[in-house]
Amino acid sequence: MKRRDQRVGIFIDIQNLYHSAKNLYHARVNYKELLKELVSGRKLITAIAYVVKSETAEGEAAFFDALIKSGLELRSKDLQIFAGGMKKADWDVGMAVDAIRMSNLLDVVILVTGDGDFVPLVEYLKWGAGRTVEVAAFGRSTSAKIKEAADEFVDLEKLPRVLLKK
Repeated sequence: MKRRDQRVGIFIDIQNLYHSAKNLYHARVNYKELLKELVSGRKLITAIAYVVKSETAEGEAAFFDALIKSGLELRSKDLQIFAGGMKKADWDVGMAVDAIRMSNLLDVVILVTGDGDFVPLVEYLKWGAGRTVEVAAFGRSTSAKIKEAADEFVDLEKLPRVLLKK
């Protein structure tokens, strides 16, 4: 149950959200609206977006600026490209560490990701730290395990102003 006095922290896996919105809905995410919907009148303590920078992506700086303007704190790292061309862009550990580190300041941790790799984090935050954990993502591309593990699952597809059709 959502209460106005709850302290909320939001941790957003931007790659996961961006690619799901683009590939499933041919749309963009309205991050300002997303924050408003997720906070639901509660006290927002922190909202962090995890992004990966590539040297070639056009419009990346403008996208990052838009994230900041919508009220998000940005954590960024460079895309790693290995010999042989394999690319790695992964914020899972950083996002988990931030959520755990900040959990003592929060009543509710909201993970915005459909990635099932976060199930152990959800379970730790619930059982180890005693926090309420909400997961928000697109239902069609979200791991069933993380939906099950969360105290609440918010299907972003059902929030009308969160998706902006191109």
